[in-house]
Amino acid sequence: MATTVNTPTSTTAVATAKKAVKEKPDQKYSSTLLLPKTGFPLRADPANREASFRKRCTTDLYGWQRENNSGDLFVLHDGPPYANGHLHLGHALNKLIKDFINRHRVIRGFKVDYRPGWDCHGLPIELKALAELKVMDRTKLSPIEVRQVAQASARAAIAVQKQEFLSYGIMGDFDNGYQTMDKDFETRQLKVFYEMMNKGLIYRANKPVYWSPSSQTALAESELEYKEDHKSRSAWVAFNMDKPSKALSDILPASSSLQAVIWTTTPWTLPANRAVAVHPKLSYTLFRASNSADKNSVYLAATDRMEEMQKRFASKDENAPVVLEPIGQILGEDLVGTQYQHPLTKESLPFLAADYVTADSGSGLVHTAPGHGMDDYKTCLPLGIEAFCPVNNVGKFTAEAGERLEGLAVQTEGTAKVLEMLQDKGTLIQEQPYTHKYPYDWRTKKPIILRATSQWFANVGSIKEDALKAIENVKIVPESSRRRLEGFVLSRSEWCISRQRSWGVPIPVMYNEDTDEPLLTKASVQHIINTIKEHGSDAWWSMSTEELLAPEYRNDGNRYRRGTDTMDVWFDSGTSWTMIEEKMPRPHLPFVADVYSEGSDQHRGWFQSSLLTSVALTGKAPFGTLITHGFLLDAKGFKQSKSIGNTVDPAVVINGGKNLQKDPAYGTDVLRLWAASSEYTKDIAIGKTILTQVAESIRKFRNTARFMLGNLNGFKESEALPYDQLSRLDKFMLSEVYNFSRNVNSGYDEFMFNKVFTQLQYFTSTTLSSFYLDVIKDTLYSDSQKSLERRAIQTVLFHTLNAFTRSIAPLAPHLGEEVYEHYRDCMTHPQPTVFRSGWLDAPETWNDQALRDEFAVLKQLRAEVNQLLEQARTAKVIRSSLEAVIEIQLPGTSESSENKLALSRLVHSYADDLKKLFITSDVTITKNSTSQSPEEDVYVRDVLLPRVGSCKLVMRKAELHKCPRCWTFTSPAQDTLCPRCGPVVASQP
Repeated sequence: MATTVNTPTSTTAVATAKKAVKEKPDQKYSSTLLLPKTGFPLRADPANREASFRKRCTTDLYGWQRENNSGDLFVLHDGPPYANGHLHLGHALNKLIKDFINRHRVIRGFKVDYRPGWDCHGLPIELKALAELKVMDRTKLSPIEVRQVAQASARAAIAVQKQEFLSYGIMGDFDNGYQTMDKDFETRQLKVFYEMMNKGLIYRANKPVYWSPSSQTALAESELEYKEDHKSRSAWVAFNMDKPSKALSDILPASSSLQAVIWTTTPWTLPANRAVAVHPKLSYTLFRASNSADKNSVYLAATDRMEEMQKRFASKDENAPVVLEPIGQILGEDLVGTQYQHPLTKESLPFLAADYVTADSGSGLVHTAPGHGMDDYKTCLPLGIEAFCPVNNVGKFTAEAGERLEGLAVQTEGTAKVLEMLQDKGTLIQEQPYTHKYPYDWRTKKPIILRATSQWFANVGSIKEDALKAIENVKIVPESSRRRLEGFVLSRSEWCISRQRSWGVPIPVMYNEDTDEPLLTKASVQHIINTIKEHGSDAWWSMSTEELLAPEYRNDGNRYRRGTDTMDVWFDSGTSWTMIEEKMPRPHLPFVADVYSEGSDQHRGWFQSSLLTSVALTGKAPFGTLITHGFLLDAKGFKQSKSIGNTVDPAVVINGGKNLQKDPAYGTDVLRLWAASSEYTKDIAIGKTILTQVAESIRKFRNTARFMLGNLNGFKESEALPYDQLSRLDKFMLSEVYNFSRNVNSGYDEFMFNKVFTQLQYFTSTTLSSFYLDVIKDTLYSDSQKSLERRAIQTVLFHTLNAFTRSIAPLAPHLGEEVYEHYRDCMTHPQPTVFRSGWLDAPETWNDQALRDEFAVLKQLRAEVNQLLEQARTAKVIRSSLEAVIEIQLPGTSESSENKLALSRLVHSYADDLKKLFITSDVTITKNSTSQSPEEDVYVRDVLLPRVGSCKLVMRKAELHKCPRCWTFTSPAQDTLCPRCGPVVASQP
């Protein structure tokens, strides 16, 4: 709290000040000053300079630390990106987060193992291969032809992506990374299948699965995305109940025709209808509709859905509202045993009880097609009702659906034809447009269907409790994502692991040609694994059936054929942890790898598939820490999308675009610091303004480092003064370094790199540039080179620069290396790279809270002085703060209570340091005078510091002369050196 009073300035004073501005200081003493000297440039010039440090801090560093670091092994397991196309910004963010973690561990002395991986199988790569061949119909190609082109396409993409990752400054074992198409990887994957088979977790079943007509393959839940505004042609249909149960017959009027009201959003599934499901405890109402053409027609729907029935039977004539006449009610359990005629085929089918039926929507009577719904399938399976599915792999009706429907695409013209047939038969009550959430193939962006086919499944329902237990002690970042992963695990009871593709790892099963029974035995599967281990997975398509058969089955009287299914790519990547178990086993740990880190979509993808396979075989989680990051947004907060055209290319950020004025070349470290500055656990924005801000931050980092480097010119670590010989100002700075180091450590340990970035910004701009570096300039430039006070400051700068350089190195390694390159000669034991120089070294002796409390008050007082100085500058009374002297008027003892005398004691304690802290030519301490005569060019400010004390600050122009060397107004005469500079200059040769 402060108030300021100033005495009006005379015209003469203003004129004098103007004249002083034009005067040039004496230049003859400039050579005697110890000005900063360094070869470290202010401008980054990343295009030229980063490349010179790249190999040192990536390839060379990785190999050295893997052989020489003495700490524990630290394994960050890489989630493999698709080997398909160029990298995008999401890839960059993901790899940079991992690199921050790895570099932090390396500089701390851990032995880091990081092997980049690539997901090489699957539909995207196969489709790209087919596009390159310009073949639209893959049936015209043999599987081997498809595989050869797909493999070549994947290898080419990996070569491109590897160089792009290296351009981000990623440190890792790129020469020994893993690829899911490698023979040793495929062999380990097949061994996982074998072990799960032996545990009874692998089975084959004909049941509904997510099926993509556009991809012609089964899909896992993790391969779906949901469109919120999918539009369906829903239908309200009357099913003729020709054989009612006894309880139903008792309440049904004579000569009545009873119709069950059924609602479906997928009319194309009606040809596969096999039952109607009711809830046994739900009440159902029989009713007549006044507008029914057949007065004997009675309808059935859930009692709680009668309001909905009023809408569905509504007359088109608003002047003739429909009246629904209730006839009676019956419980669902009394409907069981009723039979009805299929609305298209007139086949007699049953009513069944099912607990999943509700009265929340529809009619409370559920059309049941076990070939097209999982709940339907589970209800019908115990009753021996087949999963009838008259739909083929391209999503068209087969002949089993009937002549009028055969060959029609079920979701388009097939649906239209079914509705037309219902209309013709008089069973369509109403067609209703319906907008709802619906699953789409995440690759082709087209709607999927549920379709019963013979597929291979992993029974994960029996291990999901073990999986949940395994992650109880896993550190999850952010912790809020734990529920998401647990939810996906809990909701899954089976995993469809078979796909109908050529490019993948074959499911190692032979089939009896006569019975279609799978040959799933230890001997058979093990023989296939051994064959693939020796010849690679192409052997499944290139070798003869006899060669693939285990010897004991070659002459057993049966004929066999190989299967054509390949494994789900999530099973591929989900078994990648086996590489760590094989190459770096750590059986004493409750996890396989120390860290997994991927996008939030991997909770239902790679995180989950890795967890389930690892728990199935080892009983433990594959990760000790699980880190999730968000997705990318543009500067306006919209999701980045190629179709919208708002994506940011990391290569353009680094190298610049075609128009360098529009898209400048920021370099790798700006891209890295953008990632570090982002709160990655949420969705992250990037745009030109954001990149400009990051570039400005790195410019400030360089400027601060350059100042420290310039003032360490000629300093050697061996000349550093011990702590007890430092001033209180210097000890305070080391206390700040201690706090900074502690906060940086916390940020890295918590994987919150934005906290590290924020600490770096505050430390360099506020703690250093705005205070300590500002205060010490005079001593550094003007004192004797042998001055202990100057040497003490250099000691502090050395420790501070160490803390800064090591803290920023994991985030911006090129900058860290460049800074270290310019002062490592100061070191007693210089290292080839900053990453071998050790981590933050801030001893506990630097932690002085009392000193920090004192300087908190002194800095408040300094801020108040600066207010006075600024007012004087604005009035052009002074130009430099050195032209001023400050008087601190303290209240007398009688005027202050004990708790307000703290300021007085503190000011007297630091009396000799205040002019340095305020950067003025002098500071005097007096007691408040009761009356003051007005003075020219004087500024007065009343200051109250709560719980500390109060004082009056008085600023006057200095009365002594300006020293032509240090520019302080402390010289006794014009053009005469001050008492400090005179002896310094005299001692110089």
